Amino acid sequence: MPKTDMLSPENCALALIDYQPAMWQGVGSHDRTIVMHNAQILAKAAKLFGIPTILTTVAADSFSGPMMPELTSVFPGQALIDRTSINSWVDPNFRAAVQKIGRRKWLIAGLWTEACVMFPSLDMLREGLEVYVPTDACGDITVEAHERAVQRLAQAGAVPITSLQWSFELQQDWARSATYDGMMEIMKAHSPYGIQIRFSKWALGEHASEGGAKAAE
Repeated sequence: MPKTDMLSPENCALALIDYQPAMWQGVGSHDRTIVMHNAQILAKAAKLFGIPTILTTVAADSFSGPMMPELTSVFPGQALIDRTSINSWVDPNFRAAVQKIGRRKWLIAGLWTEACVMFPSLDMLREGLEVYVPTDACGDITVEAHERAVQRLAQAGAVPITSLQWSFELQQDWARSATYDGMMEIMKAHSPYGIQIRFSKWALGEHASEGGAKAAE
């Protein structure tokens, strides 16, 4: 599957890595609130479109704390893979989960970019998988640490994307009514465009839809 293929609900999977209190404390490259909103976009889009998702933590009980409930609540009852390794790929349970899902295109997002995102991404690329990194849902100690990691990932063959870009790529057409309302809720909750959505509904009525009159019926 070439990288020119669109990401779709049928061809990709998502791994959310180490969104835990200890890791959040070290993020200095971004506004942490924005990173959290973008991580929630990933989680909620995955849930909406039925994308297989792995949730994994490092030393949750002994050091880093639990994964943020804003993410785990999107996948109620799903077991998390807890590790001691910085690199998720060297954890046999993580590798087994990737192999069980069986998809070739993977979105890898987490904290921090230079380690917990980059290390498994490099190994997964070496294994012949395609890796896409939603960089706006990742963070690091400094701006330079984040940017150098993204550069290295791109040079190795990973594709930098953004969280909303992925969700739009999954939606493709606003007339797809099955996921339209869910997409609107994601944007209202986690993006500035939510202001426009609310305004259009107020000005034009609740029937207002980017999918046109037919989609709004």
